[in-house]
Amino acid sequence: MSHSTPARDGGTRPDGTTYEIAKDESDWQQSLTPAEYHVLREAGTEAPFVGEYTDTKTEGIYRCRACQSELFRSDTKFDSHCGWPSFYAPLAKERVVYLEDRSIGGMRTEVRCAACGGHLGHVFEGEGYGTPTDLRYCINSISMTLEPSSDSSTT
Repeated sequence: MSHSTPARDGGTRPDGTTYEIAKDESDWQQSLTPAEYHVLREAGTEAPFVGEYTDTKTEGIYRCRACQSELFRSDTKFDSHCGWPSFYAPLAKERVVYLEDRSIGGMRTEVRCAACGGHLGHVFEGEGYGTPTDLRYCINSISMTLEPSSDSSTT
């Protein structure tokens, strides 16, 4: 049995409704680089510790690279030392959707953009990080862009 990916699922959310932003896969392939397409549409994972936003401290809003929907704020980003950007909460609960992911044998929870269905990463609970939610949204840098706040300096 193959696991769910945005490319396989098309424009349909886990609850059966349609994503607000839906394109043919050929359109996604044209608008994303091959690496972006692999992560966002094929539920791939970028290598750890190489992502553009893994260690950045820049203040601002993280957006979905595929559709530019706002996903996370920099004030919920924290150093987890896992190799990918980590956040303890999305901008708002309705900004992401969750899917059960058994693709690697165990169970984990996949996180997708609620607007276009792009694969972002996974969320983990109960790892003991000192965050307000005890959640770690482990998000691929390549699935996001960062819009710095107007008073932010880049790091």
